[in-house]
Amino acid sequence: MRPEVTPDDPFLLRQRRVHEAEGRGRRAFALFQAARHPGPLVWIVPSYVPETPMLRGLPQGVGERLHLLRPVGETDLLWCAEEALRAAPVALVIAEPKQPLSLIAGRRLQLAAEAGGTTGLVLIHQDAGSNAAETRWQCEPIAATAEHSTLHRWRLIKNKRGTLGSWALNWNGTSATFHMVSEARERHES
Repeated sequence: MRPEVTPDDPFLLRQRRVHEAEGRGRRAFALFQAARHPGPLVWIVPSYVPETPMLRGLPQGVGERLHLLRPVGETDLLWCAEEALRAAPVALVIAEPKQPLSLIAGRRLQLAAEAGGTTGLVLIHQDAGSNAAETRWQCEPIAATAEHSTLHRWRLIKNKRGTLGSWALNWNGTSATFHMVSEARERHES
């Protein structure tokens, strides 16, 4: 079992739970989570979405473990997500629904994650989350200098079991490692 969220690593998603990410950087957050979850990965992208993860461009080790599903409609997408969450060997299920999740749909996904011992991450549109989600993340890229060309702002805006927070980090997209970045004009003494 993976450790709980800590101040040193606030980005660990609890197992057996479904989480949500919204914002322009939600797919980067999903890739970051995929790199950190050992084992099989399932990413469910509706067939009408033209952009899909490019296997050779994914973080190291993710492409070999990723199973990409392309359901035709929203009902099929939710069914795929529920079934994948129930599949015990799956480490992480990422789903991209078009419609806001109802409380019933969110609760069904949560029950499936508990039954399979799997972590779920639903990539939602702004303000389209379900009350059943364990956490919700607001993910945005940050304009940066050439020195920090891959900056992200990830804010935990909903957390059923803890506090909220906001972090700026430098994650280059090639591995599971990241570096926290100080706020502008903030100085850390060592």
